[in-house]
Amino acid sequence: MSIYLDIRALRAFVLTIETGSATEAARRMGRTQSAVTQQIQKLELLLDKKLFHDTRRGTELTEHGTILLSHARQILAQHDECVGALSARQGRKPVVLGVPDLYAAFLLPQILGGFRREHPDIRLELCCALSRPLLGRIREGSIDVALVTRMAGFSGGEVVGRQQLVWLTGSTSFAHQETPLPVALLPPGNIFREHAIEALDRAGRDWQIACVSDSISGLQTAVLSGMAVTVLVEDALVPGLRQVPPEAGLPPLPSVDLLLYRTPAERPSAAVDVLYDYLRSCLCPGRDPVDDRPDPTTWSDAHKGSPFH
Repeated sequence: MSIYLDIRALRAFVLTIETGSATEAARRMGRTQSAVTQQIQKLELLLDKKLFHDTRRGTELTEHGTILLSHARQILAQHDECVGALSARQGRKPVVLGVPDLYAAFLLPQILGGFRREHPDIRLELCCALSRPLLGRIREGSIDVALVTRMAGFSGGEVVGRQQLVWLTGSTSFAHQETPLPVALLPPGNIFREHAIEALDRAGRDWQIACVSDSISGLQTAVLSGMAVTVLVEDALVPGLRQVPPEAGLPPLPSVDLLLYRTPAERPSAAVDVLYDYLRSCLCPGRDPVDDRPDPTTWSDAHKGSPFH
């Protein structure tokens, strides 16, 4: 049986050893500690070898772990040299990433920080717009990669996540108690707006529009000032905002899918592929296209001694 070692898993393994903890490795990679842990667990599963001794320190390597560390460093050096050379051949042409400002502000900062540390030779250009315009730009080829919210009529793309919609109000606001309910919404055609209006109408709740904004900052301003409530994803819950309490009786909201697109160009640059694969890996940490083995949570007791369980 062929074994394929994932570059990100090897990087997680090496960084964990070099920094002394999976937590610090995760910070440097712009990922969660659980994602780094899962990558290392997959290495143990693929190789069918324990990489760490069962010690309190948690990062003491077994003989197999020591062998892997030496080869992993060489593989990563070759990988980074290859990517750097390919990126240099692109003349430092920027890779344009399109994303709504909501995700740019609350979902991507750590991820993009990790990408820049791992791929310093790839120049990124961020384009913030609503999902429909971004899909149009990806289809015409004016942007290279796009992360958008699935909406009616969207085709293609890869589902890379799901976000729960929530009602938000100001921490000291009572707008959610007003009748009619004042709401701050994105422009017509946006799925957040459609779900909010549909839920209110279905519940028979009287409402009125208090603010329409193309940007999330505009909606936040309306909510922070006490003018209105709004509908955003849970990640947008920043200081000064709170979820509308259940006793307010606002109707439940669904979740939305995140779609990842790449340019339809016949020959996208290597840098475009690197960014797409990086985002896909970070947003879907449990998905591995070359490994269809059981989830690590189903492993046998023989692996339960790993310090990463």
